[in-house]
Amino acid sequence: MKILYLSQVLPWPLDAGPKMRSYFALKHLARRHDVTLVTFVRPTDKPEHIAEMERICAAVHTVPMPRAAWRDGLFLLKSLLTGQPFLIARDEVSAMGKLLRRLALSGQFDAIHADQLWMAQYALRAKTFAPNARLVLDQHNAVCLIPRRMAQGETNIAKKMVLARESWAMTRYEPRICAQFDHVVWVTAEDLAAVRRISAAPMPPVTVIPICADPESVAPLYNRAAGGRITFLGGLHWPPNAQGIAWFAKTVFPQIKQAVPAATLTVVGKNPPPELAGMNGIEVTGYAPDLRPYLAETAVFIVPLHAGGGMRVKIIDAWSWGLPIVSTTIGAEGIDITPGRDILIADEPAAFAETVTQVLLDAGLAAKIAAAGRQTVLQKYNWRTVYTAWDEIYG
Repeated sequence: MKILYLSQVLPWPLDAGPKMRSYFALKHLARRHDVTLVTFVRPTDKPEHIAEMERICAAVHTVPMPRAAWRDGLFLLKSLLTGQPFLIARDEVSAMGKLLRRLALSGQFDAIHADQLWMAQYALRAKTFAPNARLVLDQHNAVCLIPRRMAQGETNIAKKMVLARESWAMTRYEPRICAQFDHVVWVTAEDLAAVRRISAAPMPPVTVIPICADPESVAPLYNRAAGGRITFLGGLHWPPNAQGIAWFAKTVFPQIKQAVPAATLTVVGKNPPPELAGMNGIEVTGYAPDLRPYLAETAVFIVPLHAGGGMRVKIIDAWSWGLPIVSTTIGAEGIDITPGRDILIADEPAAFAETVTQVLLDAGLAAKIAAAGRQTVLQKYNWRTVYTAWDEIYG
């Protein structure tokens, strides 16, 4: 088949969950099909990153993604006036629409694949110029859940109102858009159920395919001699990550320091919250292109999230690296876990602190959790075996 694959992010390098999903899906599809990738790019995307995708795909087309505070202000106003979700409105870029019109008119594509809800609007427009193409949407998240959960934990009244309004707008938008596709792939059954609960509209055929990694190519990094390093990894421009690590740093980590004075917290990810700077025992690295020095010294990997949707791919990564994980319930949502075996779960500050402290002090427990997590990812989240499910959709 000839597939036109639309992505909101350049899928390489694998430094974010959406990129991992897209990269390995593309790698599998390109084995049997002629795939043209159309993707937004940012200033941080480099020629060698695009070259990696050109190695996999039949063709790659890029469009710069403009981001600026003044643009966000305009699109927020548009969102308020039209009822369209802000997260969708701000991704409207005329250059993308023009490129897709040209490709759809000339490419004779059999299918148009929208990666994430953000690209659904473009897939639907491209369909008007390629009416015989099949529409497939890959839903990484039940997006309506994200602002709703963030609003529940927000103390600033103005921010809480904005988040609640975005949740309302997304609740109206998301099911309606999904219904216009020929097939919708969901990352988790929980997200599919959440969207079905908010809408009585008929749903097209659906498949659940989790986000997977390539654990066979990764050597375990867990080193008990690492001592007391607690590591958080994630893009902090993503509000659920920023909210989660701020909660941990303020309410959980001080309790751990009392029990284990040598404990340190390392926060890896771009755009870290300013309030983390200068806090006792906390190292803030920003974006790190090479994670190995931090991972090799990690005694506990934490996922302290209270908002989000889909899967937290950081858990899949940490399992691949063979690290013991402590997560909140929402942090591990959508993943086939066995609490107490391959991961430890805690939600309240005191319980989270006690659980992390236990892993820091109990070498046997840490090794057991790390080894079991490694087995889980090899068995259940290996793209080489799981992603054959895409063949049922594309043949």
